[in-house]
Amino acid sequence: MILRNAGREQFRHFMTIPTRWIDNDQYGHVNNVVYYSYFDTAVNQFLIEEGVLDIHNDQLVGYVVDSACAYFSQLSFPDLLHVGLRVSKLGNSSVRYEIGIYRNDEPVPAAAGHFVHVYVDRATNKPVTIPDNVRAVLAKL
Repeated sequence: MILRNAGREQFRHFMTIPTRWIDNDQYGHVNNVVYYSYFDTAVNQFLIEEGVLDIHNDQLVGYVVDSACAYFSQLSFPDLLHVGLRVSKLGNSSVRYEIGIYRNDEPVPAAAGHFVHVYVDRATNKPVTIPDNVRAVLAKL
């Protein structure tokens, strides 16, 4: 689990996500549900960039089966987010990502959590072994 004082050096991969006006709720900060979209974006963008995810044509897909988020400080538009990504567990058919969201240039995360994918056959929805090419990409994290 990523702690409140986790430095950016704990992550091998980062992506930048700008907040949007619509991300703010009536209280003037990013609504809690939006953090999960940041998690989803970071994981899937990484897989797409690494060439191991084609969201339209792949026969195998990763389903989210577990996720959680701890909130340490507020985010709001127009913050620029730096989302750190690492793999904490790589199983036979599942992978657990840990994610840290850093606000602008702050050294500690504003939020942190995890996101678990189980790989399944798109046609049958049955779990499958993570393919070797995907496993190799995930092992880099």
